[in-house]
Amino acid sequence: MQTAGYSVPARYGRLMHGEFHPQKENLIMNKDRIAGAVKQFKGSVKETIGKAVGDAKLAADGKADKVEGKVQNAVGGLKDALRS
Repeated sequence: MQTAGYSVPARYGRLMHGEFHPQKENLIMNKDRIAGAVKQFKGSVKETIGKAVGDAKLAADGKADKVEGKVQNAVGGLKDALRS
């Protein structure tokens, strides 16, 4: 990024509306979304394995994890929207 004759590495952030917004802050905002996506994926795998082996409890746990991940992902998206 070029600013007034000198360069600023992208990892230090950028100027936006006169304020300094480090990119690290953007990573923190996405923690819920990433964790939600991971939980959703794990739930999907659990549900599939549970159905494949005929384990109703494992399938139900997987489905619950999937729903929990979707909710966490939605909360992260809402947080992102509110901070932008």
